[in-house]
Amino acid sequence: MIKEFLMKQAVKYGTKDLPKEQRDMLQTAVEKNPELFSKIAKEIEELKKTGKPEMYASLDVMKKYQKELQALFAK
Repeated sequence: MIKEFLMKQAVKYGTKDLPKEQRDMLQTAVEKNPELFSKIAKEIEELKKTGKPEMYASLDVMKKYQKELQALFAK
């Protein structure tokens, strides 16, 4: 319960500069599958600790979960 609330707040803060439609789409996706986004965030952090820049770490992890993300956003 608390974890879900914190995840929603993090998404809300992280997407504040996006247009409302994109912000709502991302918030809905995170609500549908918070475990996936939590796993993605952990893997990005692990890659950053090895010295990989955040942008490249994010791209690598997003490529790994591309099919799951496409399915989530297609709904």
